[in-house]
Amino acid sequence: MTTTQKPKLIRGYEVVIGLENHVQLSTQSKIFSGSSTAFGAEPNTQASPVDLALPGTLPVLNRAAVERAIRFGLAVGAKVAPLSIFARKNYFYPDLPKGYQISQFEIPVVQGGAVEFFVGDVKHKVNLTRAHLEEDAGKSLHEDYHGQSGIDLNRAGTPLLEIVSEPDMRSGAEAAEYAKTLHALVMWLGICDGNMQEGSFRCDVNVSVRKPGEPYGTRREIKNLNSFRYLLQAVDYEVNWQIDQIEDGLKIQQATVLFNPDTGETRAMRSKEDSADYRYFPDPDLPPLVIAPEWVERVKGEMPELPGVMAKRFVEADGLPEYDATMMTQSLATARYYEAAKAAGAAPKLVANWVMGEISKRLNSEGIEIDAAPVGAELLAKLIARIADGTISNNSAKQVFDALWAKEGSDVDAIIAAKDLKQSNDTGEIERILDEVLAANQKSVDEFRAGKDKAFNALVGQAMKATKGKANPGLVNELLKKKLGG
Repeated sequence: MTTTQKPKLIRGYEVVIGLENHVQLSTQSKIFSGSSTAFGAEPNTQASPVDLALPGTLPVLNRAAVERAIRFGLAVGAKVAPLSIFARKNYFYPDLPKGYQISQFEIPVVQGGAVEFFVGDVKHKVNLTRAHLEEDAGKSLHEDYHGQSGIDLNRAGTPLLEIVSEPDMRSGAEAAEYAKTLHALVMWLGICDGNMQEGSFRCDVNVSVRKPGEPYGTRREIKNLNSFRYLLQAVDYEVNWQIDQIEDGLKIQQATVLFNPDTGETRAMRSKEDSADYRYFPDPDLPPLVIAPEWVERVKGEMPELPGVMAKRFVEADGLPEYDATMMTQSLATARYYEAAKAAGAAPKLVANWVMGEISKRLNSEGIEIDAAPVGAELLAKLIARIADGTISNNSAKQVFDALWAKEGSDVDAIIAAKDLKQSNDTGEIERILDEVLAANQKSVDEFRAGKDKAFNALVGQAMKATKGKANPGLVNELLKKKLGG
């Protein structure tokens, strides 16, 4: 873990968190068969004999799934293994028709790597243990079956990349930001559609607590979180539950737990298995996966510009602070929006300020993405231009933005005119008003000349009030300084 701050203790305990993320790869067919991966089909219409491991069938590895794993490995600076092994992970569950899952164990395809992100303005780095290819299981359905369960095997065999972090996170906020960054990255790379409601990106969170300096505590794994908000709530509840147990003199039992968003609580589902319980052994039907250097180089040549590289370019070419540049590359859509506004003539720092401020606030409140924002990049650039050329003040610009967002108009100049927001740059008129303000506020004038800076702000306020907020604030400040200096 790399931060510029010490971990914050919770009730005297240090929290230790690691994540396992199951990323559904964006292939059209499954990892070992030609069955479709399309979401929403009628139950059990997309499960072939290969997915069920019926006698006489053999799995064949999907090349496109491997390419997506390579792409991810390159993006996080990991080693792409020249040779990796598929294994059988044996366990018995109703939605696992084979009685085993094909996964990777001792030698995964992606080894190491790291993910960097911000929590507030503090930069963090989380190291990755591995990322390995595996197949998904089916799904148990519990509704509308009158006390019984239905099994839908459409998901069985869907390609997953399981990304495992080191236990480098020390708070729920860090875990949530790491997950968000990882989510944005796999979508940026085009290896996953990122749809959490459909199960395309799922989070398993390992949580333990310890007194500072002590060995790691016993962990409990919160399974299948499909919302960053739920992740944060689940971790916060679990941390306090574990501390309560320890404070009561009880031991934490290693377990797999589920989070109930309705109650905000976690509950144990089963005791946690270790790797020995799964009886891993190399899958006899699949040869080792060999990835030649030429294949890696070809994938590297087809990669998009990565968020970290793009952020560095924004710092060096546009003069953005590192934090701003990271925020502008939190998603590919945000980066495209920023670059489009900049290309339309807006100052980079002002674009970043608006994106991180008014735009982000509204996107969050309405639950939409930036590419669905009512105020497009070119429209924002036009608004920023009217601030830059002195036509409107920052306060008036927010009123124009409100109108644009509410779709009360689509022309910046027309809204400025309709709302009478154009600010005055008439030097003569502003000087006349300032003379009246100074004459009527002799006490503030005397206080300013006695060294009280607040008195200057009071005079500016009176001047803006006298002009009904239409005077150019910069011009008011400039002229007032001259008059008081004289």
